Amino acid sequence: MNLKKIFAASTALATILILTGCGKTSQSNNGGTGKYAKTQTLNWTENTALATADISKATDTLSFDVLMNTQEGLYRLDKNGTPKGALATKTSITDNGKHYIFNLRKGVKWTNGDPVTAKDFVYSWQRTVAPKTASQDAFYFFQVKNAEGINSGKKPVSSLGIKADGKYKLEVTLTKPVTYFKKLLAWPLFFPINQNAVKKFGDKYGTASKYTVSNGPFKLTKWSGTSKSWTLAKNNSYWDKKAVHLNKINELVSEDTTTSYNLFTAKKTDATLLSGQQVKNNQHNPNFVKRLPTATTRLDLNQNKVKAFKNFNIRRAFSLAINREQLTKNVLQDGSVPLKGFVPSKMGNNPKTGEAFDKEAYVKDAVSYNLKQAKTLLKKGYKQAGIKQLHVTLLTSDTDSSKDAAEFIQADLQKLPGVKIQVQSIPFVQLISKQAAKNYQTTVQTWQSVFADPINFLDVFEKGSSYNTSGYKSSKYDSLLDQSENKFGNQPEKRWNNLVQAEKTLMNDQGTIPLYQVAKSQLLRKNVKNVVYNPAGVPYDWKTTYIAK
Repeated sequence: MNLKKIFAASTALATILILTGCGKTSQSNNGGTGKYAKTQTLNWTENTALATADISKATDTLSFDVLMNTQEGLYRLDKNGTPKGALATKTSITDNGKHYIFNLRKGVKWTNGDPVTAKDFVYSWQRTVAPKTASQDAFYFFQVKNAEGINSGKKPVSSLGIKADGKYKLEVTLTKPVTYFKKLLAWPLFFPINQNAVKKFGDKYGTASKYTVSNGPFKLTKWSGTSKSWTLAKNNSYWDKKAVHLNKINELVSEDTTTSYNLFTAKKTDATLLSGQQVKNNQHNPNFVKRLPTATTRLDLNQNKVKAFKNFNIRRAFSLAINREQLTKNVLQDGSVPLKGFVPSKMGNNPKTGEAFDKEAYVKDAVSYNLKQAKTLLKKGYKQAGIKQLHVTLLTSDTDSSKDAAEFIQADLQKLPGVKIQVQSIPFVQLISKQAAKNYQTTVQTWQSVFADPINFLDVFEKGSSYNTSGYKSSKYDSLLDQSENKFGNQPEKRWNNLVQAEKTLMNDQGTIPLYQVAKSQLLRKNVKNVVYNPAGVPYDWKTTYIAK
């Protein structure tokens, strides 16, 4: 199995809040002198609750955002998305890209006082791939020697291709060259975990701030595990604390953008996500910011729960019945754009021609609106399936924008003869649990990539993927992905062509119903500076952020 899944971004309109502003490079928080405000506190709003602070259990964007800011790995991404050494001070690569040796930074501490050593990486990786951990993201390690065999219970955890050579040298052996491996290492899933903390807290580890330890720029505080607010406080034991200017980041959950907008207007927060009319009203606001991250929203039809969805004509009819232009322009009104396929824009270009992936792999019928054709196909599908009507529940998040989108989809689908859709909106944390358990009939999902490569989306629908919850199967699709990663890894043109054909196969099968690429418009105070924003992975890194005067 190959690298798969989108960086679980999570679910409909998951929390990808955008920051901007550069500011000048500085060496430390100067206590209110020079360009710095006296109070270095950032007040932020999120539209979903925090699910977990456990690296091995995280699947959604917000959880990984918190982990990015509270933990430290071998690398961190700079403002250009390039991996830069963090705990790794020197890296040697041999055996045609399959063997890595990392020299680790000395003197780094966990917040419980333990030193950060090579064994913390070994423990973390072994814990994530171990079957008993049941990590949905374990497949990301499958390019590491023996990881897949360990995860399937066929090999011992100790055989994983990672070992500590003393306290400050780490060796990793891969099964094949992986050109984007350093980018993966800059993602929190590959960060170390303190074994003493896990042993001390047991199953409670990562379920509340008091059951976590940190080695990154900030530490998680004031989070009960279910609370709708928490704080990231500056970690004074962080090895690079001089680069950290914020004393704390207060995060408050507000599912309703009207509430968060009012808080921003009252100067109680520094940022608010915008939706609908709010975007139109604030286009010329000096605090207005818009981004188009590599996050996509799609409609999944669960073939395991509803037999009718095994029929291609019914799946294609559902797709053709949804007017994506009206959904984005008249309902969302936030700059989101209709998708050309499952893989969004900005996910790579043809190495020979330069053509963007989403344009080259475009299958028009899979994402078009044609109600007349939809009705014709549905009638044919009904006959093939031996049914005359279809009543299903659409599961979505309880945020304003998610509910608005679901209601629009409901109205469009109910224009089809015999189709009745019941919308069920539930809290985000419950939603991702139900989706992971395949406990839905239809659901809206939003996914965010880890890095800008089509494989980071396409692998989600490969056979055996923990994120392929709708039951899509295609031996042709699986073969194309297998060849692209295991045969053509060092032949970029052939690899690219395989990925294009895989996307076309998925769309020609209507394995999923792409809806739109998610825009994240917001108001962000202009004096919030120096945030590293990554549109193709964990959205933002607050390590160097500061509040200007």
